[in-house]
Amino acid sequence: MKWQQATARIIVSAVVAAGWVTAKAEPLRPVHTFSIVARDPATGEIGVAVQSHWFSVGSVVPWAEAGVGAVATQSFVDPRYGRDGLALMRSGKSAPEALKQLLARDPASDVRQVAMIDAQGRVDAWTGAKDIPAAGHIVGTNYSVQANLMLNATIWPAMSTAFESARGDLADRMLAALDAAQRAGGDIRGRQSAALIVVKATSSGDAWADRIFDLRVDDAAEPLKELRRLVTLQRAYNHMNAGDLAVEKKDAAGALREYGAAERLVPSSAEMVYWHAVALVNMHRVDEALPLFRKVFAINRNWVTLTPRIATVGLLPNDPKLIARIVGVAGK
Repeated sequence: MKWQQATARIIVSAVVAAGWVTAKAEPLRPVHTFSIVARDPATGEIGVAVQSHWFSVGSVVPWAEAGVGAVATQSFVDPRYGRDGLALMRSGKSAPEALKQLLARDPASDVRQVAMIDAQGRVDAWTGAKDIPAAGHIVGTNYSVQANLMLNATIWPAMSTAFESARGDLADRMLAALDAAQRAGGDIRGRQSAALIVVKATSSGDAWADRIFDLRVDDAAEPLKELRRLVTLQRAYNHMNAGDLAVEKKDAAGALREYGAAERLVPSSAEMVYWHAVALVNMHRVDEALPLFRKVFAINRNWVTLTPRIATVGLLPNDPKLIARIVGVAGK
């Protein structure tokens, strides 16, 4: 690590002298890794996914904004490529134009690795001549894969093949690319963290509502395995959120459909099962709901205490006999 720190200090000095950043900027972090930026042409969703042998890679490498684009900035990383790349694309620049403009003003571009894709699927990538080998990238239709400090030079071709042949939504296909990279040898140092972001095709104006997935594994023995678990869990909670919205709209059938989908994804979750049961009661299907309540109450009896409370705010019928019937299954 000492040689990395020394190199980083040299790069910082050169960059400061050239005016790319101020002398008060944080030292550059050598985040060597493999990543993918991509767009789903069917939905317009945009995403970025990454794994590295570096703590909390998700805090610096991946950037994405609905209706704008996605960026992966790595190697001797400068997060400004993410911030400024999105700003340029937001202003109307294509991803290749934004990347070219940022590289032109960066005196340390030869140690960078960056990929950008915009909301129209225009994409480009850069691998600096002084990135630590094995390093390289492949730009394809609606995606780019890139890697540096890899065990061998088969990693990014394997990612490209996996992404192009994978099925499923954008998250599934990006995960397939990351898995392929790891199978091919991955980071020469091993693995530690991973992240995945997927945003909607267009912006609603509320950034928090535009992120379909925004997941980080900061430190794990098998970060990709944990990332897949979190993706499944996020899918379930996306259904839960849709179910909650259906409840607000008095759409009991819609709520039942969404809560049921969530429960099927994570059948061991008391949260999923409970709200599925609540939706059934609100559809006057109490007999079907009672076994689900019993399952939840067996996991944690605090749900028994909660049930009368949600009736007082209208999430269940405020019927003492009905509530007694529901909580009565706790002891059966």
